[in-house]
Amino acid sequence: MSQTASRFAGQVDQAWLDRHIEPVLEPELPIIDPHHHLWMRDGNVYLRPELLADLGSGHNVIATVFEECHSMYRAAGPEEAKSLGETEFVTGVAAMGASGAFGSSRPCARMVGRVDLMVGDRARALLERHLIASGGRFAGIRQSTAWDASDRIHNVVPVPGMLRDSTFRTGFAALAALGLAFDAWVYHPQLGEVAELADAFPKTSIVLDHVGTPILGGPYAADRRKVFADWKAGMTALAKRPNVTVKLGALPIRLPGVGSPSRDTPPASGEVAAAWRPWLETSIELFGAGRCMFESNFPVQKRWSSYQVTWNAFKLIAVAASAAEKAALFAGTAARVYGVPLT
Repeated sequence: MSQTASRFAGQVDQAWLDRHIEPVLEPELPIIDPHHHLWMRDGNVYLRPELLADLGSGHNVIATVFEECHSMYRAAGPEEAKSLGETEFVTGVAAMGASGAFGSSRPCARMVGRVDLMVGDRARALLERHLIASGGRFAGIRQSTAWDASDRIHNVVPVPGMLRDSTFRTGFAALAALGLAFDAWVYHPQLGEVAELADAFPKTSIVLDHVGTPILGGPYAADRRKVFADWKAGMTALAKRPNVTVKLGALPIRLPGVGSPSRDTPPASGEVAAAWRPWLETSIELFGAGRCMFESNFPVQKRWSSYQVTWNAFKLIAVAASAAEKAALFAGTAARVYGVPLT
């Protein structure tokens, strides 16, 4: 398999990434990475050693937030309790980091786990079990509901409208009482559903993953200007809900058919920043820095750019921001939403 083919089949090609190394911008700026995974999947391994290598690439990452990814689930027991295995696994990684034996960064200082809210009124008891198993590091859950009517788009769930489902909302109601956040992964045509959920549960912190995941492929590729306009309209409405914050990142860098540079060389931070700037700057303008946080989305993003380059790109996008705005975008918002200690 060619290097290009292996990369776009989901493989991380470290040798390819190492073809471009650049100086770290603002190396003292404190960062909390609020969105990364740990897994062994399809021949890819991204566990504590791989994460620590990226955290040590030059940026001042003081802590991270693990994002659920169906990793290390229990092999036996009730289906709805199997995700406790992921929480137990991440808790172990967090405890190792908290010892200080592996450096000053605190990987997995908080975690966003997984409880299926479609269990309805049984959700609270499950959430409490995760809180106990995590030693207090459990900060919220993600239940991905990305769905599109086109059969050319990958659907994460088999049916639309889950955020409106009454049983789902019964389970969702348990989050606020326990002080837990909800991470929403939807496609941009579903932004209205997130707004409805925020209105129904104004005391629950809702985090929109990946700037609302604008769909730029399949049937949407023919008119990307319309995608941007539709996405911006949805984001403008969503920004009026004060309990919603946004993760900034996880967007394509090199789209087909737009004269992108050769894929023989990985992108530099300037190329990443140029591709992402319209979406990220618009989000910051709408929500404000205090409701936005940059995210690495590693190791998914590692298929296209290194950790060093990805965070340099964020720093280029935020170059004109004030010191207070940078503090929020790179660490403060994540600390507030997920309860990550800054010291």
